[in-house]
Amino acid sequence: MARTSSGSARPKRGSSRPRTPLGFVGRFAAFVGASILAGALVAGIALPFVGGFGLTAKAASENFDDLPSDLDQPFLSQPSYILDSEGNQLAMVYDRYRILVNFDQISPIMRQAIVAIEDSRYYEHGPIDLKGTLRALLRNQQSGGAGSKQGGSSLTQQYVKNIFVEEAGNDPAKVAKAQAQEVSRKIKELKYAIGLEQRLSKDEILNRYLNITFFGRQAYGIEAASQRYFSKHAKDLTLPEAALLAGVVQAPSAYDPIGYPNAARERRNIVLQRMVEVKVISQADADAAKATELGLKTQPLPNGCITADQIDGAAFFCDYVERVVKNDPAFGANRDERDRLWREGGLRITTTLDRKAQKAAYTAATKGVLQKDPVADAVVMVEPGTGRIKAMAQSRPYGFGDYETTLNYSVDHNMGGSTYGFQTGSTFKPITAAAALESGMKVDQEYSTDAQIDMRKEKFRTCDKPTAPDSSFKVNNESSSEVGTWNMQTALEKSINTYFVLLSKDVGLCPIATLADQLGVHSGDGKALQQVGSMTLGSNTIAPMNMAAAYAAFASRGVYCAPIAVAEVAKLDGTKLAVPQAGCKQVMKQSTADTINALLKGVVEDGTGAMAGLKDRDNAGKTGTTDHRKAAWFVGYTPNLSTAVWIGGAKNDVEMVDITIAGVPYDKVYGGQVPGPIWKSAMNGALKGADAPGFVDPPGGTIPPKPDPNRKGDDGTTKPRDQNRPPGNGNTRPPWTPPWTQPSTPPSSDGGGGTSKPPPDTTRPPGHSRPPTGDPLGGGGWGGF
Repeated sequence: MARTSSGSARPKRGSSRPRTPLGFVGRFAAFVGASILAGALVAGIALPFVGGFGLTAKAASENFDDLPSDLDQPFLSQPSYILDSEGNQLAMVYDRYRILVNFDQISPIMRQAIVAIEDSRYYEHGPIDLKGTLRALLRNQQSGGAGSKQGGSSLTQQYVKNIFVEEAGNDPAKVAKAQAQEVSRKIKELKYAIGLEQRLSKDEILNRYLNITFFGRQAYGIEAASQRYFSKHAKDLTLPEAALLAGVVQAPSAYDPIGYPNAARERRNIVLQRMVEVKVISQADADAAKATELGLKTQPLPNGCITADQIDGAAFFCDYVERVVKNDPAFGANRDERDRLWREGGLRITTTLDRKAQKAAYTAATKGVLQKDPVADAVVMVEPGTGRIKAMAQSRPYGFGDYETTLNYSVDHNMGGSTYGFQTGSTFKPITAAAALESGMKVDQEYSTDAQIDMRKEKFRTCDKPTAPDSSFKVNNESSSEVGTWNMQTALEKSINTYFVLLSKDVGLCPIATLADQLGVHSGDGKALQQVGSMTLGSNTIAPMNMAAAYAAFASRGVYCAPIAVAEVAKLDGTKLAVPQAGCKQVMKQSTADTINALLKGVVEDGTGAMAGLKDRDNAGKTGTTDHRKAAWFVGYTPNLSTAVWIGGAKNDVEMVDITIAGVPYDKVYGGQVPGPIWKSAMNGALKGADAPGFVDPPGGTIPPKPDPNRKGDDGTTKPRDQNRPPGNGNTRPPWTPPWTQPSTPPSSDGGGGTSKPPPDTTRPPGHSRPPTGDPLGGGGWGGF
């Protein structure tokens, strides 16, 4: 027996099985039944009797004339191209690799080869070739079922079947049904074939057939096959190449020229000889072509977002774009519609990604934290005033190997991110400060505090009711020396936790949570923030992209724009689809944003973010370090770019104490220490050569002078708040009483700048520090530095 290149045996053409009387009767019955079917198809009569010959026909009782004859050409699945903001390709994604070509873009010899081997009388007969059908039936019966069966369908009928298969998509059950050897399907094929041949020319049908048929190895259509196997256009195919591809069609897996070159060569030579028989080529031409090697010049067909990782780590952004198309109602009323749009492809998706910004973000991310470090990082950039996502990078590459990941640390869980996002630490404090300003407070609002606050007697007003006091947690400043009098400016610069606990208690959690929601800040699982006492210290878990977009609203003077990754989507015919909009809106007074900008400039000038400050352009930002140093942040911005940087364990399970990151040992990691320089490097690269606009000065041109930190309040511990200021956002405020009592235990620094270490919390989900619902402090204190 002949063997394939892999050693598997193939039956020789013409080999036969032992003949038995029973086998002969069965073959005769099948032949007679098939002959009746062929005649019935031609006659167009009803077929209620075919079941007597064992031919299944669910619709056998339907009258042929009652079947529809019009068959719309389906939209053939093709690649979609994901482009950057300048139109350069980031990735090609497809369900089926196909490139449509016109009739004159296919070499004549290719057209002749496929006709010769699949339907040599194509230009002579109508929709069905009765002579060819009966000949194939007879030969198949004579072979006893052994060897290759000959098909009796015309090219037009094959084209109709391919339409059914195309419409079935990747559903195995639908594909099987589209290919089932049933009388009802054959009848429909014929009726549709008749209709097609009444409306289209033979050349038009052949062109459609060559664009839809499968050639193996993910190649659908002749142009894709030419590119896949020979790295050339279909119009340039030679005789032996055309014969090879024409032979593949009958059984793409069995005659795969890459996997089974010997079988493919044998099949190619059969095609060449058939071309001689039908007088398309001479015997000399055939012999010369048979003597050639296969001549394969294969090229891989890159597919999917993983290929975009070669472009400065843009795979995560590409993956996010795919999820936008599949999740956003702009692309379809339901998931099925959106999935179908993506599967059919043929889209040119122009995104918001800026190559220069992406390169800067990727370089900073991969140099600031190495791939095999115990922690990872994420860098995401958003343009103020537009919401355009300019870059998205992280230290661990896109993939499935060691120290690789397909999780996008920058985004929400439903868009490919981690389950909950990450606790933000003190990067949340500017939102509290903005809510305070919106409620009528002033920058000179002062509190005199010790380095620790005992929370056991405190309640915080939420949108529904006051929270219950906590029985175990205490909030610390980073250092026991951080005591004294603070206003909003100095408290932000030094990231004083105790100040912001008092401020949030005075403002109320509802206005803070409401403003956060207007700034697009929510939990990484899509839920609203938990209104707990530690909310202002960053206890909620939030995706970096949402923090970058929120800070972008400060940069754009209070205008919040939802992050967008897609600028334009066009079909190959030029039709443009609606895309998600940023929905920009004013969510706070311009004066509030201007004041926050001035306050956060102080953070990068001589505060906790001094290591991140940029030269020669206005910039502002805030550091953040979480409880037990399980995450560290820097979120900052200029008037034209906002960037969030996060580092930590991907499962929030690494305490960044006595740790080496990018070859540098650290006793303790601070937000301004590792994320800050990453932010600075990314921003410098992204903004190189860009305009350097300035922030608008706050009302009055300056912010109030800093208070004397050594000054104490009237009671020796705190300075009473201004009783004449208006209540914020309509909250009913109970009478204020001095709440703070010195704790009986000395202040402690737990390495996160937050609280005295509580007992282990067994209620938290594994691998996360997400506070359990109802815990007023969210399960711990959060570093504010």
